Amino acid sequence: MDFLHNLELGFSVALTLKNILYCFTGTLIGTLVGVLPGIGTPTAIALLLPFTYGLEPTTALIMLAGIYYGAQYGCSTTSILINIPGEPSGVVTVLDGYQMARQGRAGEALMVSALGSFFAGCVATILIAAFGPPLVNIAFKFGPAEYFSLMVLGLIAAVVLARGSVIKAIGMVILGILFGLVGTDMKTGTQRFTFGLVELFDGIDFVVIAMGILGIAELISNLEEAEENRESFAKSVKGLGIWRLSRGDFRRAWPASVRGTAIGSALGILPGGGALISSFASYAVEKKLSREPERFGRGAIEGVAGPESANNAGAQTSFIPMLTMGIPSNVVMALMIGALMIHNIQPGPQVMTKNPALFWGLIASMWVGNFMLVVLNLPLIGIWIKLLTVKYRLLSPAILAVCSIGVYTVSNSSACVLLMAFFGVLGYILVKLNFEPAPLLLGFILGPMMEDNLRRAMTISRGDPTVFVTRPLSMALLAVALLLLAAMLVPSIARRREKTF
Repeated sequence: MDFLHNLELGFSVALTLKNILYCFTGTLIGTLVGVLPGIGTPTAIALLLPFTYGLEPTTALIMLAGIYYGAQYGCSTTSILINIPGEPSGVVTVLDGYQMARQGRAGEALMVSALGSFFAGCVATILIAAFGPPLVNIAFKFGPAEYFSLMVLGLIAAVVLARGSVIKAIGMVILGILFGLVGTDMKTGTQRFTFGLVELFDGIDFVVIAMGILGIAELISNLEEAEENRESFAKSVKGLGIWRLSRGDFRRAWPASVRGTAIGSALGILPGGGALISSFASYAVEKKLSREPERFGRGAIEGVAGPESANNAGAQTSFIPMLTMGIPSNVVMALMIGALMIHNIQPGPQVMTKNPALFWGLIASMWVGNFMLVVLNLPLIGIWIKLLTVKYRLLSPAILAVCSIGVYTVSNSSACVLLMAFFGVLGYILVKLNFEPAPLLLGFILGPMMEDNLRRAMTISRGDPTVFVTRPLSMALLAVALLLLAAMLVPSIARRREKTF
């Protein structure tokens, strides 16, 4: 009965006119972000963070969440029609989706992608509603030592699942933690890493570093790429032609969608998981289970249905650790935590108890948003196709203007704009050197939280550092983190990881 009562509360919040409007806005922007290559979900959310200041926390989170799972829908359009993934999670869809388009089956590919994503989104939302409350009860049993160890595990998992070198990922985490410690220490009042600059006394705002590292760096990287004429099969999709799906295609697609949903739901919960890892894992499973693996890469519909279901399920279940324990499983969830902090809401298990309307309203809005996305991605496919003709050089000035205005509104200070430019250049340099920015942002978010829990644990234990290994749960979490890191030193595992990414 409590479950039904909570869902009733959630829908009473999600179905208000204001929240429906912002849910639609979020899913629409997310679809646009997925359709237009080169923008990216983290960049879009970072750009819009300053504009959520005037919104209620629930409304702001509903809109930002809509952008995230909406982009997973939209990215299939470019992957299938022009061989360009709008999002990293759409890379796998390119392999078979584009080949289906070349065979004149773009409509079937788009259809199965949208329906698979809708099914996965609905199932993943049920899992959030079902497993959220039990995990919250478990989280309340965590003390400062357990939270510190859990955050260490989260960062190590993010390092292991990051693309590129493990050493580089560790370096990014450490750099992010150092940036998070800039400013005035609230407990001692001393200045840390401010170099005497008054503008840094209050620390670095998350919006500033997110926009610089993600927005400006991505903008520069995309501008240096020449716009080339690419083969496109957009014209082959007209009107109601997308609604055709043969019985044979359906028989192949629905088991792949179910398996993809299960894989995405499981991997989305894990630290470092989410849409990207889920889509790759689903494709690997489908190819392994197929009686004709040689069809993959040549237009196998399972190669579209599985990954597209997996990336949407992974995107939505990644909210579980963020909402229940305050631990971001990926860079988008780190941005969501930033959005909560903007509204003075401390992420963690208390979100459900102190803000039940926010928790259940967000969950209910995901069902509403998934329904909206089916409407946006099927009947309006012609509009999305036309958007593919927009040149990035025309979008970039607008993106730069939005970045600058958004950052300036954070503190009405031009220093924030200059700081954003600094992080933009830094982010661009890191990208050119093959450093992934996501671990840096995760370190920036978790660093101050780790320091706070470390201090609290040491205070409670009266300075005894063995508290982290004498408490069973804390010791278990640290042991898992060490095993993950040690496994990366094994040559065979390291080679397999490098080949996978």
